[in-house]
Amino acid sequence: MEIKRTLHLNRLIDSKHNGMIKIITGIRRCGKSYLLFKLFYDYLKSEGVDDTHIIKVDLEDRRKKELRAPDALIAYIDGHMKDAQMYYILLDEIQLVSEFEDVLNSYLKVANADIYVTGSNSRFLSKDVVTEFRGRGEEIRLSPLSFCEFFSVYDGTREQALEDYMTYGGMPMTVGMSDTRKVEYLKGLFQKTYLSDIKERYKIKNDDEFEELINIIASSIGGLINPNKLENTFKSVKNVTLTKPTIKSYLDILQDVFLLEKSIKYDIKGKKYIDTPAKYYFCDTGLRNARLNFRQTEATHLMENLIYNELRVRGHSVDVGVVVVNGKDGEGKSIRKQLEVDFVCNQGSKRCYIQSAFRLTTEEKREQELRSLKSIDDSFSKVVITGEHIKRYQDDNGVIFINIYNFLLDYDSLLI
Repeated sequence: MEIKRTLHLNRLIDSKHNGMIKIITGIRRCGKSYLLFKLFYDYLKSEGVDDTHIIKVDLEDRRKKELRAPDALIAYIDGHMKDAQMYYILLDEIQLVSEFEDVLNSYLKVANADIYVTGSNSRFLSKDVVTEFRGRGEEIRLSPLSFCEFFSVYDGTREQALEDYMTYGGMPMTVGMSDTRKVEYLKGLFQKTYLSDIKERYKIKNDDEFEELINIIASSIGGLINPNKLENTFKSVKNVTLTKPTIKSYLDILQDVFLLEKSIKYDIKGKKYIDTPAKYYFCDTGLRNARLNFRQTEATHLMENLIYNELRVRGHSVDVGVVVVNGKDGEGKSIRKQLEVDFVCNQGSKRCYIQSAFRLTTEEKREQELRSLKSIDDSFSKVVITGEHIKRYQDDNGVIFINIYNFLLDYDSLLI
């Protein structure tokens, strides 16, 4: 079964021959090797590139263990470059090579070398990855399967697919597994792979507190997280001292290994960012649910997480919007309220405001979702994404309503 990763593959293709090292990053087991060694390799072949000009090295293969020595790897690559035509160098798990930065930088001035790598080392995959290559590296972030990719190989209706996707997520290995096997796989992946790697790599001392923090974040999808309040919670409820700097450090680690992404507050009218509090979303809802033993699978929060992930896959930067409005209380006194916009999406000069509303069951609920959007006085698109089966339409206020299925299955659904 071949799962097409069209958006990610196109980003690799668009980066061909740009003189930079193409660095495929993403959470472990999300399909980086498959993208590079299967999909991109097949693309190169379809374009007429001869096998002799595609140098593939799987450094995780013990049979290639000798190539983990930097000089041996350089000698191997050089030995396969026989002429002046372009060579495509595909290296998987590059972090297994000592001094891999020097190895990769050695090919930056080789005119007929086009380099693509994957890896799983914390330093290699951190937010500072591009600086490792002195401004000559391009990061291509790979996510777990999008719903569109998941549905392309799903045997069932889109309603059944979305329910499964919300519950078990889009880690590629889960495709085709029974529900019972998915639960075992995801729980094992979280505990035995991600947590074990993090604790070993970052020398986590407060194991119990670190895991409790993950549980709190997993239970708070869609809610604002304030490190100051978390510090007080650990002290008053858990009777544990976990300082604000430590909490922030732990949250940074979870972002560095791609388990979480942070969305910070943006004052829409004031045009300024507010760093605290912020929202955190899991890269995969299945991993989030596995962490909570599948006990908290509220569709409202999971749909919000799915929308965030989809926006990021499509290349949008995503903030939490805040609109300050003036009003009066019941006694006629002037008050200022902060209304929240779930997502402020930016892509270059384009912008879109989005509300996630699983159900619009009453007129009161509808007005509640619309109030913040109607308080924004600019001309950018305003969208409500709902879990209900509705046809796309635009109301008298210019707000677009679209159902979650059409949003997820159509990459151009926002039209911004």
